[in-house]
Amino acid sequence: MSEPELRADRVLYSFFPPSERENTMSIQAINVRNQFKGKIREIIRGDVVSEVDVETAWGIVTSVITTRSVDELQLKIGSDVVALVKSTEVSIAKL
Repeated sequence: MSEPELRADRVLYSFFPPSERENTMSIQAINVRNQFKGKIREIIRGDVVSEVDVETAWGIVTSVITTRSVDELQLKIGSDVVALVKSTEVSIAKL
């Protein structure tokens, strides 16, 4: 993955070399602002969904994604990834 090209409120990534781009669907832009670059620390595989722990500079981010996605992305422990966090709700807990 190449370094991101920053533009105002979006980050552009190029995941594939130019020769492969025409035969694949790649992300050209994304509007998710909460992005955490890290390495996969643990994968707990299930039949349908898997839990993926990503170690970032800010702590562990856990994602539950389909096991098919884990396989298609060829995720494994130590893979460099970006955890994208998009939420329509923020909950509050009293301390």
